Amino acid sequence: MEKVASVWWKLIRFGFRLLYNEMAFTYDTVSTIVSLGEWRCWQQAALTYLEAKCGDTVLELAHGTGNLQLDLIDAGYETIGYDLSPYMGRIAKSKLEKHVATIRLVRGKAQQLPFPAKRFKAVISTFPTDFIFAAETLHDIARILSDDGQLIIVPNGVLTGGGVTETGMEWLYRITGQRGGQHPPIAQFFEPYGFSAVLHEKRCPRSIAQVIVARKKA
Repeated sequence: MEKVASVWWKLIRFGFRLLYNEMAFTYDTVSTIVSLGEWRCWQQAALTYLEAKCGDTVLELAHGTGNLQLDLIDAGYETIGYDLSPYMGRIAKSKLEKHVATIRLVRGKAQQLPFPAKRFKAVISTFPTDFIFAAETLHDIARILSDDGQLIIVPNGVLTGGGVTETGMEWLYRITGQRGGQHPPIAQFFEPYGFSAVLHEKRCPRSIAQVIVARKKA
């Protein structure tokens, strides 16, 4: 049984790696399907809690296909997108070019952010993988955030319709490791990295987006 489970999780990790890389061109479609059309509402939930003012500089960590980059630009922020995947970078660059927007995309690992201290008023990451909770990542985010700056993470969205489709999708999330598990309280987890953190819930038409808002302590 353990061997079967091991093989299963290897397949799941391989599938996600493909989705973020060679199959990145399918990401928007897949995200829309598995969220029953709620994906963009979940993603944009991050903006509800963003306190940065128009003109402030915001870093999006793991920018993906660039949709939130466009939202931030339209809202008047100076934004930089950062992602490890060159495939996501090409897709995001294409969208920004069509939007006639200034392209500020950087490729690299989240644990090694190539930015000066206190450079950003906020860092946003929507549906990141486990890298976002790594000690190296959180220490570096705290370094590049200005005093009292925000780290906003959307780790999850939960379907609430209660129908057969919603139940099926929630089952799919569970068997792919995107539900469940034991985690320490949010505030307790972020405290060692110099943040005070709160978990919020933002309602969407057929779901709830979970949003972590962590504020850097001055």
